[in-house]
This record gives sequence, structure tokens and C-alpha cells, in this order.
Amino acid sequence: MSGGLYSMEEKDFDQTLDLTKVKPYGDTMNDGKVQLSFTLPVVPGPEAEEAAKLLLKEMGFTNPMVVFYKELTKGFTFFNCYGNSTHTVNYADIYVPKVESTTWSMTETDEFIKTHIGRPLKVIGASTGTDAHTVGIDAIMNMKGFAGHYGLERYEMIDALNLGSQVPNEDFIAKALEYNADVMLVSQTVTQKDVHIQNLTNLVELMEAEGIRDKMILCCGGPRITHELAKELGYDAGFGANTFADDVASYIAQEFDRRKQAEAQN
Repeated sequence: MSGGLYSMEEKDFDQTLDLTKVKPYGDTMNDGKVQLSFTLPVVPGPEAEEAAKLLLKEMGFTNPMVVFYKELTKGFTFFNCYGNSTHTVNYADIYVPKVESTTWSMTETDEFIKTHIGRPLKVIGASTGTDAHTVGIDAIMNMKGFAGHYGLERYEMIDALNLGSQVPNEDFIAKALEYNADVMLVSQTVTQKDVHIQNLTNLVELMEAEGIRDKMILCCGGPRITHELAKELGYDAGFGANTFADDVASYIAQEFDRRKQAEAQN
């Protein structure tokens, strides 16, 4: 009997998935439920709560609710809110440029390099320019890696050299030539005022001036890096958030082999 009641209640809910009109999902399909938080430069109280609700309406949300608010510091209030989105997106038409490679395990990548390339790939990496952060380049290159994904130093068929942070672009290029690198990896964490774009552009320009841009695989990565941005700046690939050494290693192995085969055909 309870099962029959459940079935009747279930029929009252929209269960239709239309990829051309995707809405946020909260409790049921297409309910548009959204949770968001923000801070307003006002003192806490009824007026502040009403201001938050009005702001939600201006954003296009219906049924705005403030479920929590608290003074952060004098004159500033933090809000946690709910609302229903009235907007949809056409998921079916979305295209995002991304690195075209298959992500392999460390063992699979090592075996591929042994079989198809026949020698270890030489990879040099650094946080260049004034960027003092090494968390990104270390996650990709250091032996321990990050989040259970071993870094390039642990790969049998990759010789990895991590130069650390605040490496001038000129020094990075010089060291890459001295190391006879196959791949150059650039990490950029500091992005205020788009300083990462200026620095990444400068590196490509210097390599082009030296006539060596096409002699190495050039990749960049960081929290605000996308593959699309990397390509626009003149890089071969870009690796953003939620990518690991597995993704980078797989790509450079496959890309190096692709270039090797193209060169052999010419």
C-alpha cells in the first residue's frame, strides 16, 4: 500500500530530462533549486535580509529564501540563501575545447613510451616569472604527486627536472636548451590583473624569437588555465583544475609520438 502511495506521489514530480533546456537540480528534476552565498556591506537585521532577497530576485531567482545570515565583521553580513532558477541552458549545443588525448595510468604511459619512442622523455617544469607558488608544478612533477596521482619523477620513462618557482622566462628557456628538453611545463598560480597571461605570452614570444618554439612540446597549467586559453596564447596544451600528472604524462607521450610519426612521413 505504501508502495502504491509512493508511486502516486512520484507522478506529481517532473521527471523529464531535456538536454536542450537544462535547469539546476535540487530535490526533483527541473525544480531549479540553487544554493548560493554572498556577503553584503550592511549590518545584520531585517533590512539586510530583505536586501538579500531583493538581490536574489534581481538575479532572476523565484521564491528567494535567506536560511542563514551572520555578521562577519562590523558593517558586513554573510548570507546563505536558496532560490529557484528560471533560466535554462542548452547543454546539447555546448562545445568546450579540451586536450585531445586518452588518459592512461603511469604503467600504461611508461609502456607506451618504451614501445613507441624507445627512450625516456625529458620534461622540464617551473613556475615562471614572479610567481612564487610551487604547489601546481610540484603536484605534476614531484615523485609523491598529488591526491594519489604520482608525479612525473616517479615515471620510469620520463626524466623530470623541476626548477621550482620565480624562474625568469629567459632562464627557463636556457635551462631547457641545456637539458635538451622534449617538453616544457609552465605553472601559473598568481593571476591578479591577468599577470599570468602576460608572462605566458612573453615566454612564447621569446621562444619564437629564438626559433625554438616548434622544437619542444609546450604546456601550461594553473587554476585559471584552460586548454582554449593555452592554445590562444600559443601553447600546445593547457591543464586546469582537476587535472593530474596522469593527464599530462599521457598527453605528452601521445603528442610526441604523433609528431614523430608526422616527421617520419615527411
